[in-house]
Amino acid sequence: MKQSLDYKLIFALAAVGIIWGTTFLGIRVAVETIPPWFVTSIRQGLAGFVMMAILLFKKQLTWIGWKNLKQQLIPSVLMIVIANGFTTIAEQTLPSGLASVISALSPILIFLGSILFGLQKMSLRGFVGVIIGFSGVVFIFKDGLGSFLDANYKTGMMFMGFAILAWAAGTIYTKTHAVKSNNITLNLFYQFTMASCIQLVLASIFSPNPDFSSWSSRSVFAALYLSIFGSVIAFFSYSYALKHVTAVQVSILAYINTIIAVFLGWLLLDEVITIDFIIATALIILGVFIVNYKKKEKKVV
Repeated sequence: MKQSLDYKLIFALAAVGIIWGTTFLGIRVAVETIPPWFVTSIRQGLAGFVMMAILLFKKQLTWIGWKNLKQQLIPSVLMIVIANGFTTIAEQTLPSGLASVISALSPILIFLGSILFGLQKMSLRGFVGVIIGFSGVVFIFKDGLGSFLDANYKTGMMFMGFAILAWAAGTIYTKTHAVKSNNITLNLFYQFTMASCIQLVLASIFSPNPDFSSWSSRSVFAALYLSIFGSVIAFFSYSYALKHVTAVQVSILAYINTIIAVFLGWLLLDEVITIDFIIATALIILGVFIVNYKKKEKKVV
């Protein structure tokens, strides 16, 4: 039988690839005037309210039990509090291009972690695809690679290092527990709510006397965008995709994020797109294709 296309999965993968490419710019704008932990707390808190509204409308808002709550707390802390929070802090000082190169290491970590935890077999094709895609990211920002040696960026790079480790660990944990969690919206409601509460505590510790009058409407709008698109739509899509394809196949979309981020820089900030960018884009797309390519199966008569 001919297998029909899973349009929900295609939409989910496209949403992850495109939307998270826009969040680098969104975070940079949000932290211009809003302290980073407040940005993340607002982002996840509003996302939690949106999920709650959907659940109330569907009459699906229920207590998930302590065991499942613990299963939701782990990815919440790893992926939302640490990975998302530390990336937001890092972007206060790091150029977005450098942050993008460091975040593009996460598919390599996820590839190695997936093999380590038996989520997939070691394959040369998978490894080559991940490395080719990463080389495309590096190629885009090759002129700025000297920034890795800049002492001013040391703290930001350290935060990004912890962020990608936490993201890889959270992705692998989510993939290994995906079968046990049926209602993605309900799980994300708990994840966003717990993360927002933790981040609000961190915001009150690190920014105890916020000057709300200094928060620009531009930064507030960016935080709202991050909440609805970066959290609600993209996290839901990421969780959905993880239930249907391998962790590496979903994570390598981080490379597409880089193309989107650079394209937006050209569109909105008048940055120049060079021949290097076109070559790098080809490498990234080739890497994604290699990882996701499957031979057509013969029809069963």
